[in-house]
Amino acid sequence: MRQERTGRPRPCPRSDERLARLWAEHLRAPFPAGWRGADVAGVDLVLVDSDVAGLVRTELDDGGLDGGDIAALWARAADLDKIVPLIYEEYCAAYFARLRAMARLAAAPHVPAAT
Repeated sequence: MRQERTGRPRPCPRSDERLARLWAEHLRAPFPAGWRGADVAGVDLVLVDSDVAGLVRTELDDGGLDGGDIAALWARAADLDKIVPLIYEEYCAAYFARLRAMARLAAAPHVPAAT
């Protein structure tokens, strides 16, 4: 909870609501023209898009990600961390930055507590 200026607690925006909003935006966004079949730093853009989209959909549907799914999301988020700064075309960079945000939001609730 964050404090408003009045001192009353105010709820933080829920990450699942943000994930759902980003997902809706992603569904409306066409895959970047000219980038289909491309790979950046060894990462196939179509494959990373497909992997993250499928896992995010699973998380939004029922939160049914298993350990392998969670590991895959974090691995894909790491791939996206690597490639987004290398993408020179603005729309394409924004498309994959949104995908990275979705991967992180979907995986974040499943991070084990520190011991």
